[in-house]
Amino acid sequence: MIRLLVQMILPAILVTFVACNAPPVPLDDIVIEKTFTPERCDRMVKSGDFVRYHYIGMFPDGKKFDSSYDRGTTYNVFVGRKQLIAGMDKALVGMCVNERWMIKIPPQLAYGKDGYGDIIPPDSILHFDVLMLDIWNTEDKVQIKTYHKPESCVRTVQVSDYVRYHYNGTLLNGTLFDSSHTRLRTYDTYVGIGWLIAGMDQGLLGMCVGEKRIVTMPPFLGYGENGDGSDIPGQASLVFDVILLDLHNPKDEITVEVQSLPDHCPRKSEVGDFMRYHYNGSLLDGTFFDSSYSRNRTYDTYIGKGYVIAGMDQGLLGVCVGEHRRIVIPPHLAYGEEGTGTKIPGSAVLVFDVHIIDFHNPSDIVEITSVKPEKCIYNAKRGDFVKYHYNATLMDGTYIGSTQTSGKTYDVVLGAGQVVIGMEQGLIGMCVGEKRRLVIPPHLGYGERGVDGEVPGSAVLVFDVVLVDLEEGLPEGYMFVWNSDVSPNLFSEMDKNKDAQVDITEFSDYILQQVKEGKGRLAPGFDPQRIIQNMYDNQDRNKDGQITEDEFKLKADEAASHDEL
Repeated sequence: MIRLLVQMILPAILVTFVACNAPPVPLDDIVIEKTFTPERCDRMVKSGDFVRYHYIGMFPDGKKFDSSYDRGTTYNVFVGRKQLIAGMDKALVGMCVNERWMIKIPPQLAYGKDGYGDIIPPDSILHFDVLMLDIWNTEDKVQIKTYHKPESCVRTVQVSDYVRYHYNGTLLNGTLFDSSHTRLRTYDTYVGIGWLIAGMDQGLLGMCVGEKRIVTMPPFLGYGENGDGSDIPGQASLVFDVILLDLHNPKDEITVEVQSLPDHCPRKSEVGDFMRYHYNGSLLDGTFFDSSYSRNRTYDTYIGKGYVIAGMDQGLLGVCVGEHRRIVIPPHLAYGEEGTGTKIPGSAVLVFDVHIIDFHNPSDIVEITSVKPEKCIYNAKRGDFVKYHYNATLMDGTYIGSTQTSGKTYDVVLGAGQVVIGMEQGLIGMCVGEKRRLVIPPHLGYGERGVDGEVPGSAVLVFDVVLVDLEEGLPEGYMFVWNSDVSPNLFSEMDKNKDAQVDITEFSDYILQQVKEGKGRLAPGFDPQRIIQNMYDNQDRNKDGQITEDEFKLKADEAASHDEL
């Protein structure tokens, strides 16, 4: 009985009143007392609207005869279609969501002289304490209100795009029924292909990443007559407060935005090159996830060979040393549906702001740019002792070192392994006064390890070199040569004390004397005493600390395979 009564009696929420104070009985018309009016009223009940409301039905003495609260469900009905008693049909028009009215209805607009069974006596005045919760109309469409839009919006959501967004979902009266924020995880889905309720499919279209909007939908575009079976009641309007964090399409490729280019770009990167670069990595909404700068170390890798994610492999091709570019990578070319499990969520678009420090290829040789003097009499070769000044930098201009600070030249013997291979190659063939720029790949420089605190691993080096002086070296394999004919009495001349043996002192004194007199020459660039000791050790064949005449031989007299000094 009560259920039948409720179906005939019950109303909703919105605006309209006849009087603010109860008139004396008998009533001629409905009387409305507004017990609560919300600050905002975006919509008021009109005839033909569908409403959801709670109510308590009472007699004037306060005795309750019915309540939607007791049944744990709102009363849901169309207004103005005679689905309610006449007084309620009239009273609900004009109510707002969350508004509360006390509605007093005379018997002629309620159940009249007949009453309603044993529940409502004849000629009863009825009081209804009504709280309006929801209003919608069959003509309603999705309502969208954007309350924040980013300054830059290069792309908006289209049908078949895949999006990641956060949301708070409420009923029309503000009751929260769900939130992605509380789960600390975005809602990820395709748009416009039926993976979402129809209202959300429509409400997300046209959004920009970073945009915030309120999407309001009637129940027939939400969860309909039955609701979701838990937190969303049947016939409920839904309100979603949405922020879009990510957007891509499965057909997307990477996008590259060149932000700055160097003035000079002699070469662009290719598949198989080894590259050193800095980067800042963020999600599409600007959320930071990684940076090489924070580690104070470049990211070093081969490109185009699968050592990095596919999108980065593509994005680093065709760059110049010193270039800045932004690479936007869709998830299917990055970390896919799974993400990294930590800072990069599944299905995330990645944005890398990249600065190319240097790159080289394992097949690279030393690159030489030369400015020669007008006269070039002699070209440096292996074995020569050269003196030069240099300024050294990395490819991005980072200072490494310079002889200019000390004012002293750097002195080396070419071919003696006193400098990196690339420098030796770059110095060979130079004239005194010549200037060269040497670009040395790491495999001819300091390799993968570099020099701790000075040269990063796998770094390409740039040397600006000026050859100041050189001294011609000796033939390969020689540490001493005669400038004139060799004396036939060489051993006896060395043997000062005539004991038929030559000790190290006699040997050293003799050699130094020949050099002083210009009769012989030691290999330039080495410690004379070490050279002489080496020569002596080669002659002391039985290693007894003395050289006899039988042991003593000139290098020219030794077998061709004998390479001692």
